[in-house]
Amino acid sequence: MSEASEWQRRVDEVWAAADELGELEVVERIDALAAERDEHDPLALFERAGARDSAGLEAEAEPLYRHAIDAGLTGSERVQAHVQLASTLRNLGRPLESLALLDAIESEAGELRDAVAAFRVLALVDTGDARHAASVALTALAPHLARYRVSVAAYAEALTASA
Repeated sequence: MSEASEWQRRVDEVWAAADELGELEVVERIDALAAERDEHDPLALFERAGARDSAGLEAEAEPLYRHAIDAGLTGSERVQAHVQLASTLRNLGRPLESLALLDAIESEAGELRDAVAAFRVLALVDTGDARHAASVALTALAPHLARYRVSVAAYAEALTASA
């Protein structure tokens, strides 16, 4: 197992035990693991941000997410960082910034596209745009329906067409 894989395995163990450890213990353990890597390592920064976010320390998480993205975070973690930062921004009362961040990552979302939609819905509700939020939610839901897929997609489109 490579050194990077071993490090990630230990990070994953902390997250798997998070319920038993408690929020602040998770932050401490993730910080200790992150300290093993370069201070600008994008994965370490991402994990530190996530630990703080999970502990309700959004104001501390925001700059770490931004630093991780700016440091070159790639792959699924990059999309996750955008989604998690968007959620953090919404929780900090900045839903328009949240929406802009989700817009920036939408084309790269891949398997996380429904998560992007979910956080877009939350941000739209916070902006007071419930019709658009419902449309986004129904559009994301429609492909998963065994029946009524076409109808739900049409209704989703109609919600914003009449607005």
